[in-house]
Amino acid sequence: MRIGVIGTGRIGTIHAHTLSRHREVGSLILTDVDPARAQALAHRLGETAAPGVDEIYTWGVDAVVITTATSAHADLIARAARAGLPVFCEKPIALDIAGTLQAITEVETAGTVLQMGFQRRFDRGYRGAREAVRTGRLGRLHTVRAMTSDAEPPAPSRLAQSGGLYRDTLIHDFDVLRWVTGREVVDVYATGSDAGPPMFREAGDVDTGAVLLTLDDGALATVTGTRMNGAGYDVRMELAGERDQIVVGLDDRTPIASTEPTGPPAADKPWTGFLERFGPAYEAELVAFVEVVRGERPNPCDGREALRALLIAEACERSRRERRPVRPAELLSGAQEALT
Repeated sequence: MRIGVIGTGRIGTIHAHTLSRHREVGSLILTDVDPARAQALAHRLGETAAPGVDEIYTWGVDAVVITTATSAHADLIARAARAGLPVFCEKPIALDIAGTLQAITEVETAGTVLQMGFQRRFDRGYRGAREAVRTGRLGRLHTVRAMTSDAEPPAPSRLAQSGGLYRDTLIHDFDVLRWVTGREVVDVYATGSDAGPPMFREAGDVDTGAVLLTLDDGALATVTGTRMNGAGYDVRMELAGERDQIVVGLDDRTPIASTEPTGPPAADKPWTGFLERFGPAYEAELVAFVEVVRGERPNPCDGREALRALLIAEACERSRRERRPVRPAELLSGAQEALT
């Protein structure tokens, strides 16, 4: 199997390493907007660098992995679909609902595969939580509390292109909330604070956010996030039911300390970022993609799943701006009408 990797930045490099080691992947073709960066990575891996995206197709590949800037995702997905190639793409498909729907339509019209990169679905802790919910261990689930706290903010140049806290960061919480619980979000109420560094206000973003979500069975969920968590990288999900309560992300590296006399001490080596915390999950999702391409398993996260997470993020952004509850479904119907 020969796979084209478009984008050799931080996450593209990780995916290229994973694929290069995979026994079912014979070779890679790497390309990037910075040809020297792609060439350097290809040299380290013993793979081939291409001067541009066109060569990915003219030289011939069996599948494509997209890890470019978000603004390029939708067009690259559509091009691969028209070429009849399965695609793995980092989230999101696009920063707007209309662009997301158009790319999904291209994939579905072509009858190809689009697997989206929501790596938390491959994390052992979240998988255990999903099993606990689905087997009834918790009883009726009544409360979910999720959080993502970055240790350091992104660079100002990246912040302006990220889509904001809800679309860029908390979208992972929205996706895994649906995946773990098996429920849909029917409405959200979001608020945010830009009291941190001026770059957040300049980008029209917030550095800290909180969301209250109502699920379709009446359960309540809260999702909070910040870009300014000095203690370290902290990602958790607590699920409380009538029979039991569990937590994802609580271990000896969780950057939190108890004030109780007999509570656990602060972590000696707190998590520093998402690449470290979710390293095994990032590898597992690429292994799954190879299996999807080989026809050995169904797609674990398609474009429609990514759309659902984006709708929640979009609803949060509108709720924050308009200071009112927003139903994700109303955003989808509006976008569909605009496209027809």
